[in-house]
Amino acid sequence: GKLQHVAIGVGGQGASDLKNIAGSGKVHVCALCDIDEANLQKAAALYPDARLYRDWRDMFEKEDGKIDSVNIATPDHMHAPPAMTAIRKKIHVFCEKPLTHEVYEARKLTQAARKNGVATQMGIQIHSHDFYRTAVQWLKDGAIGKVKEWHSWTSAVYTNEDKKRPAGADPVPEQVAWDLWLGVAPERPYKEEIYHPFKWRAWRDFGGGATGDFGCHIFDPVFTALGIGPPLSVTCEAECFSEEVYPAWTVARYVFPGTPMTATSTIQATWLDGGKKPEVGMSPHLAKDHELPPSGSMIIGEEGTLILPHVGPPHLYPEEKFKDYPQPELAPLDHYHEFVEAALGNGVAGANFDFAGPLTETVLLANVANRFQGRTLEWDADKLRFTNNREATKYIRRRYRKGWRVRGL
Repeated sequence: GKLQHVAIGVGGQGASDLKNIAGSGKVHVCALCDIDEANLQKAAALYPDARLYRDWRDMFEKEDGKIDSVNIATPDHMHAPPAMTAIRKKIHVFCEKPLTHEVYEARKLTQAARKNGVATQMGIQIHSHDFYRTAVQWLKDGAIGKVKEWHSWTSAVYTNEDKKRPAGADPVPEQVAWDLWLGVAPERPYKEEIYHPFKWRAWRDFGGGATGDFGCHIFDPVFTALGIGPPLSVTCEAECFSEEVYPAWTVARYVFPGTPMTATSTIQATWLDGGKKPEVGMSPHLAKDHELPPSGSMIIGEEGTLILPHVGPPHLYPEEKFKDYPQPELAPLDHYHEFVEAALGNGVAGANFDFAGPLTETVLLANVANRFQGRTLEWDADKLRFTNNREATKYIRRRYRKGWRVRGL
């Protein structure tokens, strides 16, 4: 009567995801997989019945027909390969954000999940939090009127000082399977504390920078509330350009088609990271000395402005006007247990891939645009290409390393 569940990537965020999924009481953790033996043994002590693997491909082969669900919490570049493999086997998938490393991968996972009828959920846990759900409800209720524009930002910085790949190689620790860690990415030498276990987020081959790490979280409630679809264009400014690492800061300006919730036929959105914030004066509803949170969103409407910190309670402005605005009555919701219930056939998870895939595509477009600073890239979402820049379109998809081809991708 329980889901037979496996986990790929069981250190850090993966350990937290697995703990919360297992906490539903409705799964049996039957296998664990990690390229780092230290992570694997630590998780094995908590789930003594689980069979242990270093290579997720071996796990799926040897456990074929025995698995109902999987959670994936690897570096970004290794989200799509095991997720697609699982989906094709009709295994339900919980995958950390951003859903994928490449725009193309996000589209293919979304289509495959829909075709195979599996339950899915992306790890944007705050999607289910009362803070975000309150903001969504206020926007849907029309508290601030039709929305004119919005700005989202994070204080996070992922880069390195010289913007170059370090020279030389360090001995690979005995507990790390470096070739498995690289997976589909181009081969490169191991360097201690440069990639594994955390700093991979700064490197273009493996992570998504601050944009990829936080964009799906912070764009989420605005997309949910306003029904935002694919952008028409994206234009980027950035601290620098490097083939190796992401810039220390990015300012990406999107233009989206309007929706019934927006004031005009198109709506502009700005994404800022690396500690940059929008100007408070952009909103007529905020005091000049208003201090914006370190990360969050400012949604400007015709009748008010909503400030939503990441992570914190939303606020409506001007304060005097909204001082008695009612809080919505929200039933408790657990992001992880919602996935488990969906996998058991009870409803659909809120951040399923039909929502999470297009959201991820939009976020990742900024990581293409920051290669072409100051140039407006016009996006054709149906054809997965930029209509005015063939060179930029090349970065929508990349070739996997030899020996790592994955069916469906």
